[in-house]
Amino acid sequence: MSAETIFSNARIVLADEIVHGAVAIRDGKIADIQPGGAAVGEDFGDDYLIPGLVELHTDHLEGHYAPRPKVRWNPLAAVLAHDAQVATSGITTVFDALRIGLDEDSDIVAKDMRKLADAIEDGVRGDRLRADHFIHLRCEVSSDDCVDSFGLYDDDERVRLVSLMDHAPGQRQFVDLETYASYYKRKLNLTDEAFREFCEKRMEQSRRNSRRQREAIAAACRARGIVLASHDDATDVHVGEAIEQGIRVAEFPTTMTAAAASKKAGMGVLMGAPNVVRGGSHSGNVSARELAENDCLDILSSDYIPFSLIQSAFFLGEVVDAISLPRAVAMVSKNPADATGLTDRGEIAVGKRADLVRVRVDEHIPVVRSVWREGRRVA
Repeated sequence: MSAETIFSNARIVLADEIVHGAVAIRDGKIADIQPGGAAVGEDFGDDYLIPGLVELHTDHLEGHYAPRPKVRWNPLAAVLAHDAQVATSGITTVFDALRIGLDEDSDIVAKDMRKLADAIEDGVRGDRLRADHFIHLRCEVSSDDCVDSFGLYDDDERVRLVSLMDHAPGQRQFVDLETYASYYKRKLNLTDEAFREFCEKRMEQSRRNSRRQREAIAAACRARGIVLASHDDATDVHVGEAIEQGIRVAEFPTTMTAAAASKKAGMGVLMGAPNVVRGGSHSGNVSARELAENDCLDILSSDYIPFSLIQSAFFLGEVVDAISLPRAVAMVSKNPADATGLTDRGEIAVGKRADLVRVRVDEHIPVVRSVWREGRRVA
């Protein structure tokens, strides 16, 4: 094996097996994979070599930009801080989720989201970022300003994924009003009467806006070739609507019924990695482990904790008998890449991008030792 870079004596996690051997990298791509020992190259000492992770839905960036109420950080500095944490978690491709459709009492406004998008694009152009960044627009279709805010991204080629969601009480993620109350009453410090008025307002907005704006944004995405995701589907009716609108990714289905129907329809079913690690949903909805046990889970997302993505992959292979490590790793690499049309990455195979992660497992926790994007070490 002659190449610019060789990694030897690694446990290489391939699509359907783990082999002990060496990987050669040339011109940013995987040039060769050879089983067995090798006396040349960087000796992995039996550490794992896995493909770089592909993250489709992380809300993590916003916390760097607005770390406290009324505090705004420099947008580029916020992106750099987020990027550093993402890359050191083994994520080499990330879809940064930006909120579209905001309430009038929100501390963040549409222009803040556009500033972050501009900072992401500035970082990409200037080669300042470790991971490969795309934009995921999280469209709250019940909000009055959703379509107008979506228009701020009409010519933005970095937008590759759009999710359609409605967080109004009494449906989808928050069918249980007690769960909704425990989340929003504390978050917004509302009295019982103020919370009742808050719920009534959100439900009325949903009735007025959701269907109209969902259909308009879905049509715009289909015309532009943007991958569509549906968020928090709970019923067969929700899934039927998603099928009609060309949805390719079912994000966080809240019931086994919706997950199974989405899977049957050919959608990639995505759940949160924290759900896997914690053993359940923080909203009281269906468990990601239960979906995995019933062959209804395709993709994992770190959601709000970047490191949970690699942690869940190694953990899922331990707690669900039917899930091997290669299959679990595919849920955080190949499957999300394929779902968004990024077929040049997501697995260790000749000709694919050399997006790679060296991992050692200590006390059941994966330790990220090195990360490469297109053959260049970034962490």
